[in-house]
Amino acid sequence: MQITKRPENMERITTKALADAFIEEQVKEVRAQVGDKKVLLALSGGVDSSVVAALLIKAIGKQLVCVHVNHGLMRKNESENVVEIFRNQLDANLIYVDATDRFLNLLAGVSDPERKRKIIGEEFINVFADEARGLDGVSYLAQGTIYPDILESIKQAEGKKAVKSHHNVGGLPEDLQFELVEPIKLLFKDEVRVVGEALGLPHAMVYRQPFPGPGLGVRCLGAITRDRLHALREADAILRDEFDKNGLAEKVWQYFVVIPDIKSVGVKEESRYEGWPAIIRAVNTTDAMTATIEEIPYAILHHITARITAEVEGINRVLMDLTPKPVGTIEWE
Repeated sequence: MQITKRPENMERITTKALADAFIEEQVKEVRAQVGDKKVLLALSGGVDSSVVAALLIKAIGKQLVCVHVNHGLMRKNESENVVEIFRNQLDANLIYVDATDRFLNLLAGVSDPERKRKIIGEEFINVFADEARGLDGVSYLAQGTIYPDILESIKQAEGKKAVKSHHNVGGLPEDLQFELVEPIKLLFKDEVRVVGEALGLPHAMVYRQPFPGPGLGVRCLGAITRDRLHALREADAILRDEFDKNGLAEKVWQYFVVIPDIKSVGVKEESRYEGWPAIIRAVNTTDAMTATIEEIPYAILHHITARITAEVEGINRVLMDLTPKPVGTIEWE
C-alpha cells in the first residue's frame, strides 16, 4: 500500500485566495485523470464528501454519480436528510442504497475495532461495485480522504503500529477495480472547510458535525447488536438536540455518544434495572490531530442525563469522557 505524504513546503490553506488556487489546480488534475469517464462518489453528507462532490461537479459535471449508502450505522434521520438536501435541493445525480441488513449481518459478533473498520470499508467497495455494474463508463471511485486519515494509518505502512486504520486508507481490498480520485487527501479538516466555503457550499453544510466513515459502528463499542445500536442512535439524537437548543452546536467541534458492551445495575420503577451506560464526548480541535475537552454546564448535562435515561430504553447511566487527544483519540474505536 503506497501512501502519499503532504509536501513539507505545502502552504496551509487559510484564505479564499489560497482555496481558489487549490480548487483550480484540483479541477485541472481531475479532468486530466478522469477524461470522459464516470466517477462514483460515496456521499455521506459530511463536510469531506460534500466538498469532494462540489469540487468534482465543478470539474466534470454530470460525469459524477453520487452514491449514498445507508449502512444502518447512520445517525437518526441522517440518510433522509442527505437525500433531501442533495437530490431534492441540490439536484445531484444521487443513488440511494439501503444496505442496512447487508452490513449488520457481516458485523454480527465482530468485536475487534480494526476488523469492524475493515469489514465496513470492504463492504462499501462491494456496494459501489454492485452499483457500478449498472452504469456505463465508470472507472473511478472518489473518496473524501483527508490528511489526518493518512497520518493515523501511515505507521502501519511503515511497519509500525498505527493509531487506527481508516476504511478509506487501510481497509480497501487489494483487488480494487476502480482507480481512486482523492482531491482533498492532503488537506487538514480546517483547510477542507475553507475550500468548501470557497466552492459556495452553505455554511451549515461546511461546518456540519463531523461523522466517521464507519458511523455508529465505532461508537457502539465491541460487537454490534441492533438493540444497543438503536439505543445509541436515540441517545445521540437527544444529545444533538440539546446542544442545538443550548447554543453549543457550533461552539463544540465534535460531540457524540458511545455505548460500550457492558451493563450495570440500576433502579427503574422501584425494580432492579440492568442497562448500558451512555458516554458523552465533546471535543474541540482545528486539525483533528489534537483535541481539548469542552466544558459543558452541569445544568445542561443534568437535563441531558434525565432525558436519555427516561426516553431511551436500555440505558441507565450517563457518563462524561474528559480525556483530551492525546492520550485518547477522538473516537473510542
